[in-house]
Amino acid sequence: MHTFAVMGIGNNLLQDDGAGIHVIEMFSRTNTDLNVRCLDGGTVGLALMSELADLTGLIAVDAMRLKKPAGTVTVVQGADMDVQLRNHCGSAHEVGLSDLMDALRLSDSLPPRRALIGIEPADIGWGIEPTPAVSAALPKAVECIQALLEDWTLNKPAENVA
Repeated sequence: MHTFAVMGIGNNLLQDDGAGIHVIEMFSRTNTDLNVRCLDGGTVGLALMSELADLTGLIAVDAMRLKKPAGTVTVVQGADMDVQLRNHCGSAHEVGLSDLMDALRLSDSLPPRRALIGIEPADIGWGIEPTPAVSAALPKAVECIQALLEDWTLNKPAENVA
């Protein structure tokens, strides 16, 4: 049996910083696959380790500054995700997510399939609603989640690359 988790990251009190949380809420309304857990990862911490250990796949969704137009959705997978997290250059939460991935790696629990879906923020000021550009990107991020899960389910599991 495949076990996957989709984790939204961010603070939904800070407009676009909550993009990952908004995506996970949208995805969870349509997800019917019992093998897929939806998690609100907040601003990420090692307390999530037990939730993520021994998964077949993990998809993290977060606001990421990559110097692209606001609302741009970017997907990085596997080793590319690891490199993105090690560079700590796109998200305020990458340090926490990087630490969490390293802890999973050290405990031999790193998911062999992993992806990071980033949405370029427009504004991270106070507010509970994302900006129009990020709001418009939320459905595309959900489509990316669905495509990744479909691909991962239909294809042989990836080798775990540390």
